[in-house]
Amino acid sequence: MLSTLTLLQFRSHRRAEIRCDGRPVAIYGPNGAGKTSVLEAVSLLSPGRGLRRAAAEELIRRQEHVGWKIRAELNGHEVETHALPGSPREVRVDGKVVPQVALGAVARVLWLVPAMDRLWIEGAEGRRRFLDRMTLSFAPGHAEAVLDYEKAMRERNRLLKDQAQDRGWYEVLEARMAEAGARIRAARALALGRIAAAQAGAATAFPAAELVVTGEGPAELAAAWAADRRRDLAAGRTLEGPHRADLEAVYAEKATPAAQCSTGEQKALLISLLLANARAVERPVLLLDEVAAHLDSARRAALYDEICQLSAHVWMTGTERVLFDTLGARAQYLEVSDTAGMSDVREVTP
Repeated sequence: MLSTLTLLQFRSHRRAEIRCDGRPVAIYGPNGAGKTSVLEAVSLLSPGRGLRRAAAEELIRRQEHVGWKIRAELNGHEVETHALPGSPREVRVDGKVVPQVALGAVARVLWLVPAMDRLWIEGAEGRRRFLDRMTLSFAPGHAEAVLDYEKAMRERNRLLKDQAQDRGWYEVLEARMAEAGARIRAARALALGRIAAAQAGAATAFPAAELVVTGEGPAELAAAWAADRRRDLAAGRTLEGPHRADLEAVYAEKATPAAQCSTGEQKALLISLLLANARAVERPVLLLDEVAAHLDSARRAALYDEICQLSAHVWMTGTERVLFDTLGARAQYLEVSDTAGMSDVREVTP
């Protein structure tokens, strides 16, 4: 559970302090007030660049431009992440500087944001990020495997671009890529199995999705890269492997690919997957940005009922308090307002 959250000079928030009691957190206020920024701050308590994939410099409150800081009490740990102007962000857990990947062992942070509504019909990169975020919740070491793979691949791609012919260098890098790639594939397979099991036994108002990963390349990756080296040299990059994977989904009840479903069905599938993910891991933090806006009242009430059954600590945003009315006293309410370019967060009694 996220017990406390403090934002300092973050986005439009000069200072915000939030104390939580474990109930779902419903954040409401007008567009542009800083609601999503609160969720973004929580998302940065996990590895990566957060739910908006912003660079550290973009998170600085521009009026003062002195750097930003996020502090939290999360699952019994004191977590801090911050960045000064022109510097990368730093992470501390219980007072010790740690790499970002270490955050994966502290908490599982999952999210659904409006930008993901087109996930099933746009490019594979977004689906791959969605898959790896899901995978990270089951296998905290997945982030390190991805970093190892990408580092070795960048070095191989540099050789390819330079038209290097030294077979020994390629073999060393391809062996490193194959080892990391095998870990990536195994973790992704684990995640899909856990998601399938969580969907199979669930009483839910949302449709189940059948998931499959494609395009990861053959099982013997090192041999495949060696055989394809001439083709990769011509392209100047590595053309196959886990970095080319795609996530395909099928609306199970209708046997319809997600890409061919209606907009509403695609959103419902995403919500279903996030709920299944939250059911399948221990004490996750689940961030739902504007999730209620496009649901009818019955589906919205069903979502809230399911949320309250989860062991997850759920944070939601919406433009109006009325969107959360069916939650009643089951939720903690925060109102966000914007005065003269500065966001203000205050708790409201239900």
